[in-house]
Amino acid sequence: MFGRRADPRDGAPVNLSVRVGEVALPNPVMCASGTAGHGAELGSYVDLGSLGAVVVKSLAASPWPGNPAPRVTETPAGMINSVGLQGPGVEAWLADELGELTALGARVVASIWGRTVEEYLAAALALADAPADVVAVEVNLSCPNLGGGHTMFAHDPVAAAEVIDAAAVAGRPLWAKLSPNTDRLVEVAASVSVAGASAVTLVNTVMGMVIDLEARRPFLGGGGGGVSGPAMHPVAVRAVYDCRSALPDLPIVGVGGVASGEDAIELILAGANAVQVGTASFADPRATGRILSEIEVWCRDHEVSSLATLCGGAHG
Repeated sequence: MFGRRADPRDGAPVNLSVRVGEVALPNPVMCASGTAGHGAELGSYVDLGSLGAVVVKSLAASPWPGNPAPRVTETPAGMINSVGLQGPGVEAWLADELGELTALGARVVASIWGRTVEEYLAAALALADAPADVVAVEVNLSCPNLGGGHTMFAHDPVAAAEVIDAAAVAGRPLWAKLSPNTDRLVEVAASVSVAGASAVTLVNTVMGMVIDLEARRPFLGGGGGGVSGPAMHPVAVRAVYDCRSALPDLPIVGVGGVASGEDAIELILAGANAVQVGTASFADPRATGRILSEIEVWCRDHEVSSLATLCGGAHG
């Protein structure tokens, strides 16, 4: 059992422990996939073992080079990226990078992706013998940066369910990461739940584009990209709220524009059981630790002794 965290000022206990389905976490704050690298890159700035979990950058079964540069640029109140899921592949990650995280005491959520159901199956199968420190697998059904005519699985409830069914070979809880770029979000969330996902992660980035005015061409090497950061926070809040309203028993991880403890509390009140911090870590690599402290202070100031009691509180 996770204990109650002591208040740094007056010792008032605040129980920050949460559950995402069958996964118990000491607190609700995680690094979002794609924003903290594949290993312990943020370990010099944050005690990774003190966080709820570290969600690593999405991995395919095999190495993948990603998109051409430039890959990232600022936007008003956020950023846009077209990294394109660059990664070493699951087997190399297990051999070369997971150990750095487990040595720091981190609970790890592995993220996987593919262009076909068979590729997701291969990535999940490669994780089947991963150590117990890998507490869940986040199945990224919603990256907007693949190009090449790729259709997002998260836009199709049937296709998304097929991937989740295939990924069950990983042998651990599956979190389906879904897209805000569809009016079928609730339908897809329901479908992946029936297929075996123990939780949904809401949401991935919003599709966007930046034009280089001098070159008169898209700025990013991959053309379009995914917009993240504070500007998309209300989109994430709405997605979480709608899915919690329609699917009251489905565990939800909220992600999108979390830059403060209050942002995290807002997602939890909308219905998230836990949250992930992404773009904020680019501006401040200590953001996850700061946000965790701010959540604790907010709970103390509002006489909330157990954070889990806030989940879905905005629904009346």
